[in-house]
Amino acid sequence: MIIWSPSEIALTLGPIEIRWYSLMWCLGLALAYFIVYRLYRKQQIPAEKFDPLFLYCFIGILIGARLGHCLLYEPGYFLSHPIEMLLPIKQTDEGWKLVGYAGLASHGGTLGIILALWLYVRRTKLNILRVVDNIAIATPITACCIRLGNLMNSEIVGKYTGTDWGFVFANNWDAVLRQHETLPRHPAQLYEAIAYFVFFLVGLWLYRKYSQRIGTGFFFGYCLTTIFTFRLLVEYCKEVQEPWEQAMRATIGLDQGQLLSIPFIVVGLYCLLGGKWCRALQEHPSK
Repeated sequence: MIIWSPSEIALTLGPIEIRWYSLMWCLGLALAYFIVYRLYRKQQIPAEKFDPLFLYCFIGILIGARLGHCLLYEPGYFLSHPIEMLLPIKQTDEGWKLVGYAGLASHGGTLGIILALWLYVRRTKLNILRVVDNIAIATPITACCIRLGNLMNSEIVGKYTGTDWGFVFANNWDAVLRQHETLPRHPAQLYEAIAYFVFFLVGLWLYRKYSQRIGTGFFFGYCLTTIFTFRLLVEYCKEVQEPWEQAMRATIGLDQGQLLSIPFIVVGLYCLLGGKWCRALQEHPSK
């Protein structure tokens, strides 16, 4: 049993507090930036075509992940509080408070970055499959860092293990017992972080062995299939994020995260197996 009670604050610089979650997000994006930069250089893609890529990805991920959480998990609240959906603030009894973006959804982030990359290739005229394949090689390491940030925040926790094994998320409050948690849970965030790191290493190995498949959609398909298949499975040992998902699980056996993962798995398998549209996009680079 591990008593898990880290501070959410990684370091303090005067009046500025830097949280672990934000730090891990930045680390994940920085690692992805470095990896894709190296891939572009290796493939002799002009530097001027790489320069705007980070901005497109950052905006696409942030907006997509934020809107994904607000509209897919808490639409009732955020549709009546649209300012809080768009800006990192919250209205309290004491007025508006800067709270950061408390709620980002990976499914929305994935859709956001896909849309952003579509806009990027319209500008740069690069082959869209080459671009998404390169991004896909780096994506799992970013996902790994984000889940480690969730772990430091003691959020997206697993179910109780029912044994003496697991993580006791001592910072979390048990509303029923009116005390901080004392029972061990599955460290689901850590499960995901480890899995995504393994997917990243395997993706690098595949690239070194089959680099000629860059631009076919193979690596994009690999990324979607592995990440969202694991996401579908790991949800079975996680607590639901919203209370209404309990009824969803009882009715169809899936929660919202699992249901949303299925289309990404289907698209991933299609690209991994080289579907007809993938072959067509290879012949029309900028479309």
